[in-house]
Amino acid sequence: MADTSSPWTGDACSLVDAFRSGERSPLSELEATVAAINSSTLNAFCHLDVDAARERAEQADISLPFGGVPTAIKELDPVAGWPHTEASLVFKGRLAAKTSHHVGRLVTRGGANPVGATTASEFGGLNVSVTRINGVTHNPWREGRTVGGSSSGSAAAVSGGLVSLATGGDGGGSIRIPAGYCGLLGMKGTFGRITRAPHAFMRPNTVVFGNLSRSVRDSARYFDVCAGVDSYDPSTLESAGDWERSLGTHSLAGLRVAVLPSIAGVKLDAGVAEHLEQQAQALIAATGMVRVPLRLDLPNLAAQWMVGNMATLVADLGDRWPKCAGELTEEIEIGMRLSHALYNLDTAAVAEELRVAANETMAAAFDEVDLIICATNPGPAFAAEASVSSSEPSFIDWAKDSAAGRYGTRAALFGLRAASTVAPRLPSKLLGQMAERFPDLVTMGGLTMISNMYGNPAVSIPAGTVDGLPVGMQVLAPHHRDALLFDVALAFEREHPWPMVAPSVA
Repeated sequence: MADTSSPWTGDACSLVDAFRSGERSPLSELEATVAAINSSTLNAFCHLDVDAARERAEQADISLPFGGVPTAIKELDPVAGWPHTEASLVFKGRLAAKTSHHVGRLVTRGGANPVGATTASEFGGLNVSVTRINGVTHNPWREGRTVGGSSSGSAAAVSGGLVSLATGGDGGGSIRIPAGYCGLLGMKGTFGRITRAPHAFMRPNTVVFGNLSRSVRDSARYFDVCAGVDSYDPSTLESAGDWERSLGTHSLAGLRVAVLPSIAGVKLDAGVAEHLEQQAQALIAATGMVRVPLRLDLPNLAAQWMVGNMATLVADLGDRWPKCAGELTEEIEIGMRLSHALYNLDTAAVAEELRVAANETMAAAFDEVDLIICATNPGPAFAAEASVSSSEPSFIDWAKDSAAGRYGTRAALFGLRAASTVAPRLPSKLLGQMAERFPDLVTMGGLTMISNMYGNPAVSIPAGTVDGLPVGMQVLAPHHRDALLFDVALAFEREHPWPMVAPSVA
């Protein structure tokens, strides 16, 4: 008889098979999951709903795609009756009134059993795994290292052997970045693939939902369950509903692929480019794809991206801002103040021009190639407590530690806001200079951000390790070629199987 005292360490699809064969039961799996979460030092969960999960386990319909599978829900995804803090002290004590529609589909269509909420970065704004409300979430490959963000706890929970399925969201890399750091499959579908309802902001049209996966088929089955049109989110796309069944049906031979270890001017850590070249060449050789040269000159969108994306946070905070400033992490507070000081119609116009230029650059690239391969992250996981992924001088550190001090920075930004009314083009010029002076504005999602801006699908595939820590190989494809990306990932998975959980768990 198989040991059921520890959670399943295979993928979610095989766990469903184990339920159906009688090897495991949804209830015993839930009990093992809860025990593992309670004894874990990863700090992956910020809320558990054990009683309700136990009731669902007892009534689980294992004929459904994820029937009875204990599932982690990213804390930025609302679940009615659960805490809905958005990983911020500002909303401590608030409960969600509604459930995210894609989580609802996962439960009703898929049969998944939500066991609790996983930690995320505050408002999903950074690719780190530390917040004031939840503390530090650790990487199961090596405690003391980050899992990235914003889907921090979800990645830690899946890689750490606590659950085999967890939700995620990706507005600038927040599925792919933690997947890369934790040795997981992270698929960002074409924009609109999975509903963002019930509260779908209509700008900046970059966020997609999905999951953190141990296998390609888990991600494909997730699309079967959650993708498709939702009238509450007018951006949603039709779904044929045969993502898993169609795996392996694309011929990859002859596809034109460009290998660009770094894009958008991001500096990679030592050894990453060489490692990625080897992994990409192995994929090309195994599939019969054809490597072709490509020049990809992307405009630097990082600073405009940062201030432009604050609009939805302003709407979210409402009249709490700026009284709530002291409850925010310093990074988010500075970002808010900077955005208020620098964002105007001229800045918006420049940002829009840059986005159009980026779209045209990507479109021209995909006229020449079918796929682009690059790194997911600049390097392996950095320190868990760090607020940025770059070891270079940080804008946030400058703002926090400037000679004028924190209050001096506020005063300077207030003065800049006043000056911008006289010289409206000044903020945009300053943003460009900031991006050049502070590489962290590029490094924070610089490799992943473009696919959110352009809206094309991109997947992070586990591609071995550097210094004993996982490295993600990111593959980009044109719009609506999500199924092709699944098959590219599947080809690599078959040739180079990756560990489904961190070595400390296996």
